[in-house]
Amino acid sequence: FKPDRVSSTVFLQSLARAMSQGAKAAVLGGGAFGTAMATHLGTKGFKVSLWVMEPEVQRSINEQHENSTFLPGIKLHENVSATNSVSEAVQNAALILLVIPTPFVGRWVAQYQTQLPTGVPLVCCSKGIEMETLRTPFEILMDELPGKYHKMLCVISGPSFAKEVAMGLPTNVTCASENLEVAAQVQEALSTRHFRVYTATDVIGAELCGAIKNVLAIASGASDGLNFGANARAGLITRGLAEMARLVVKKGGRASTIMGLAGVGDLVLTCTGTLSRNYTVGRQLGEGKGADTGAAVAEGVKTSLAIHALAEKLNVDMPLCESVYQVLHKGVDIKKVLAALQDRPLRSEEEDIFASDFVHAAPLTAVRAASPPAASAERPVKLPRTA
Repeated sequence: FKPDRVSSTVFLQSLARAMSQGAKAAVLGGGAFGTAMATHLGTKGFKVSLWVMEPEVQRSINEQHENSTFLPGIKLHENVSATNSVSEAVQNAALILLVIPTPFVGRWVAQYQTQLPTGVPLVCCSKGIEMETLRTPFEILMDELPGKYHKMLCVISGPSFAKEVAMGLPTNVTCASENLEVAAQVQEALSTRHFRVYTATDVIGAELCGAIKNVLAIASGASDGLNFGANARAGLITRGLAEMARLVVKKGGRASTIMGLAGVGDLVLTCTGTLSRNYTVGRQLGEGKGADTGAAVAEGVKTSLAIHALAEKLNVDMPLCESVYQVLHKGVDIKKVLAALQDRPLRSEEEDIFASDFVHAAPLTAVRAASPPAASAERPVKLPRTA
């Protein structure tokens, strides 16, 4: 796809004029990240309508200008208001951000798609993989939305803790779209001195990176909880990148995406930042406290199920992610899993993601919307050979 430079320029000029006149943006989803993006857009000059489900969240935002449930302690920009009505939120919006938890994206779209306007960028900020179908949020939207919406779809990914975004701290992210013109439009709409947006076209790569990093963050937290030290954490992150690349390329994405903000950027943040819920769950596991405390809000817990099923279906070796799956969902002792990881056959680092079978990956259309394999009987821990 080659963007129409003339039409893109006209759009960006009209967008700048609209923002100076208080253009409207809709953020659909009132969790921590949705709220953070709403207040960010408010600072950019948009009048922001934030759709939330919970009446108490709506009251908190409109009366106290704070989302005390999901983002406590952060005063929101005066341009932000909350509503429980999707139609009210999206009416006359020049930009729409979709920040719905991945397990609910399909049902949400089925319920509200007729209320979504056409011809405006639809930015998906959801991360993860739908367990029932193994689809990413973008794939769900492509499957469930009519074709008239497809050319305006894009995704945001990268190292971006909600609290830091809301505080206006420096943040860099990637906007990926199959339509580079739309990515450029969103880049212009979201970018400020403190929130820098890069564009890309590898949507599936950006999305898979955003899902896999949450699983690897649990492993990183467990390593720190066991006091394995900085060497172990660095090795885990590096070998985690190799696992990430294998699945991305096998699914039709590009290995180069792994070295960008959606890949190494988000992985390093999530594997080392104490604001990461997934890291916290892993650390609790390593300290012997179990995962119950943070499991309900840590995306990586459920994502580890989907990654296990997807890697098995596509025959991709992901021993670190498989270890997290075994501990969380099969009740395997964490020390036994670690022993199995370290006891695997030695190998060359060079025979990895750039081997011929990974370079010539199947196109995305050949593997999209795969159904999960049938449930198999529980077996002893047996991790893949590569790492």
